[in-house]
Amino acid sequence: MKTAHWAVCVTMFVAACGGGGGGDTPAALPPVPGFTTYTVSGTVSGMFGTGLVLTNNGLDNRTVNANGSFSFATALPGGFPYSVQVQTPPSPAQVCTVANGSGTLSGNVTNVQVTCANTIGGTVSGASFTVVLQNNGGDDKSTGNGSFTFATTLTNGAAYNVTVLSSNPAQQCTVTNGSGTANGNVINVQVVCKNTIGGTISGLSGTVVLQNNGGDDKTITNSNGPFVFATPINTGATYNVTILTQPSVPAQTCQVANGSGTAGANITSVQITCTHGQWTWLKGANTARQAGIYGTQGAAAAGNTPGAKFGSVSWIDSSGNQWLFGGFGFLPDGISSGYQNELWKFSAGQWTWVGGVNTLNPSGTYGMKGTPAAANVPGGRVEAISWTDASNNLWLFGGEGFDSAGNFGQLNDLWKFSGGQWTWVSGANTRNQKGTYSGPAANLVPGARHSSAGWIDASGNLLLFGGFGLDSVGTAADELNDLWKYTVGANQWSLSGGSNVTNAGGTYGTLGTAAPGNIPGARHGAISWKDAGGNMWLFGGFGYDTSGAAPLSQMNDLWKFNGAQWAWMSGSNLHDQHGTSGTLGTAAAGNVPGARFSAVSWADGNGNLWLSGGQGYGTFGLGDLNDLWKYNITANQWTWMSGSSEPAQDGTYGAQGVVAVGFPGARNTATSWTDANGSLWLFGGTGHGSPGTSGELNDLWRFKPQ
Repeated sequence: MKTAHWAVCVTMFVAACGGGGGGDTPAALPPVPGFTTYTVSGTVSGMFGTGLVLTNNGLDNRTVNANGSFSFATALPGGFPYSVQVQTPPSPAQVCTVANGSGTLSGNVTNVQVTCANTIGGTVSGASFTVVLQNNGGDDKSTGNGSFTFATTLTNGAAYNVTVLSSNPAQQCTVTNGSGTANGNVINVQVVCKNTIGGTISGLSGTVVLQNNGGDDKTITNSNGPFVFATPINTGATYNVTILTQPSVPAQTCQVANGSGTAGANITSVQITCTHGQWTWLKGANTARQAGIYGTQGAAAAGNTPGAKFGSVSWIDSSGNQWLFGGFGFLPDGISSGYQNELWKFSAGQWTWVGGVNTLNPSGTYGMKGTPAAANVPGGRVEAISWTDASNNLWLFGGEGFDSAGNFGQLNDLWKFSGGQWTWVSGANTRNQKGTYSGPAANLVPGARHSSAGWIDASGNLLLFGGFGLDSVGTAADELNDLWKYTVGANQWSLSGGSNVTNAGGTYGTLGTAAPGNIPGARHGAISWKDAGGNMWLFGGFGYDTSGAAPLSQMNDLWKFNGAQWAWMSGSNLHDQHGTSGTLGTAAAGNVPGARFSAVSWADGNGNLWLSGGQGYGTFGLGDLNDLWKYNITANQWTWMSGSSEPAQDGTYGAQGVVAVGFPGARNTATSWTDANGSLWLFGGTGHGSPGTSGELNDLWRFKPQ
């Protein structure tokens, strides 16, 4: 070979001499006078497979199939550069790195080190944003969805263990194929991220069964705090947490908040709050404006039911029978509505139409004052007031409706129902009578009115407070705050306090302190209780606050009357106050129902006062309400027990006769009873039935406190 040809080889990096290409380089070229040549060699370690191809200067290739020494075939002149690189990794794939692989030849190079190791990697799916992975407790790798590879390689035979350190936002990320022995690059680690559905539960005393998306049941027994459903869901999937089975021993109602949405991370915001007591829908329809089913008068039947109505009055007798009179509602045709004078009895799970007519706007048949008669019956009316005395007689006063002549207006007639017959006892048989506040005792009588509050005192006397009606002047019906007592044995009314003219403001005095001058302002639609100690209580209504000059509106003041003096006990002395609900099921000094009127009330056997619904203020909004509250007299604290803290809620009925997975819808002017077991019974009113229906209702509910 000529010297000139060798020079060309040097210049062209041996390309013209047949070097390069694939595989082993041909035998070294013979030495040429005037040039000293040197070889490039080294060692390979850590290789697991075969087929490693090394290259020098990108042209002189050398295939290596085993660990140990290697040498490139072509010697290069002194002063010539060398650069050893990996052209093709071995199979199975590894990462092979070169040390001491480049320089300028000044002698034979023998220290090139090619070290092969194994990468650890795989794929991530379902992550919402970033997942931080670890291998063998370190080598942190932040990644999103797609492929990943840890930065640190492992030698053959070394163990790997891929785990999830964290995710942002928090998710449940599980690892498959995450551990083993590295003999080649590991590329099949799978990290799948999903979203757990959970939250917190409070107030639970028994066993509740939760569901997510109609399945994945979660049973929780006597355990309050965090909970998580067993089955996670994919990112972007929806969740819907419901109550499958309410606690039965002891009876509780559990309510779900923040129970539905779309999962983009672990859901921890679902709130399950369990309170003692349960609602059960027993009779009537879950839709509005239903016709009555009367059956045969005097005969109970399973299919009988009063039509949808509001403003009825109620009694419960010593045998536990529940009585319902009047109201504004619907007749059997399901179309016509108006004022009614039907008398119904609910006993042993069945309704009986006892008296009155099933036509609208009937006049009263009064007969002779003080004399019972089979033909006697009050006229159709709404929002009268009723009492049951110690002798099991039912008493009815006033309301807005029809008098003996068929004229419509405010009424002040007092009736007694005893032995199956009505007796007109006191007041006028004509409408719009003003009150007589002074003069001979036998002549005193409250003016005509509706939506009053009432009690029976320890002596069996009937007490009547306020309402919307006529005062001593009688020029126009408006708000009243007069307190009257009817002594049953003497058949005589007497005035016990308040103003003889309408629209009087309240005199509040010092919170919690009774005083002779204290009295609630004029109002109608307040609710009332009597406690075990014989004290009378009054809450809210629509009327006047402490100023008396402010526009009349809803109130949330709570008063106690001990038979002689009033004491302002709770709530505000100003109108239109929003409620402070606090935590469901937890009493607190700052809790108070929002201002409202036409709610229902009852007292339980433990001395607590309860109220539900009405029209007024929730925590933020204004409208019909379905919240249920308990007032502990001793602690002077309110507890929000069930229902929503906001207005206009639809009813959640469940199956009739089965403990509800919900509550009656928001309503006002409903009718209520308290039975011997301290349970509240709720009928009708005007408001919300099942979703999409509103108006007059005829559903019958029972709430059993625990």
